[in-house]
Amino acid sequence: MRGYFGIGVEGISKPMNAGNLFRTAHAFGASFIFTVDSEITLAGIGRSDTSESWKQTPFYRYPSVAEMELPKDCSLVGVELLEEATTLPQFRHPPRAAYVLGRELGSLSPQIQSRCSFIVQIPTAFCLNIGVAGAIVMYDRMISMGRFAERPVGAGAAVPSGAVPVPSRVPRRKVG
Repeated sequence: MRGYFGIGVEGISKPMNAGNLFRTAHAFGASFIFTVDSEITLAGIGRSDTSESWKQTPFYRYPSVAEMELPKDCSLVGVELLEEATTLPQFRHPPRAAYVLGRELGSLSPQIQSRCSFIVQIPTAFCLNIGVAGAIVMYDRMISMGRFAERPVGAGAAVPSGAVPVPSRVPRRKVG
């Protein structure tokens, strides 16, 4: 799989939610993780991030949206339940992307929305936990960008011979 992705949160106040998201990002092979306008600490994140993702994956803390710097040609993708957002099943992920999720009690700020190249929504009846939403987005990215062979046509059918999944860049080991 070509390209890279990072994932982060804006204005998050619950370190357990951030830790859950960052642990999942580490498991999916994120290239970086970040926070924007957040006061959470690494000690707080560590209570739920048992993989200690910030030691394995670059971690960036941006005090404000204005101070946020992404790699060259990296598209910022907001994840927000907005009527005008593209639904995730209809979204083609950019090869170089940073996904940002919003506050637990609110939405992505207008400032960060204006910086987004795209805004996507998970087609649900109401907002999801940040860790769950992030996991869904990362899983969708992995599946839609061809990291694995096509699924068999029949339910429960074996994978066609010669169709071997592409191995992950992240070593498989038991964490936590």
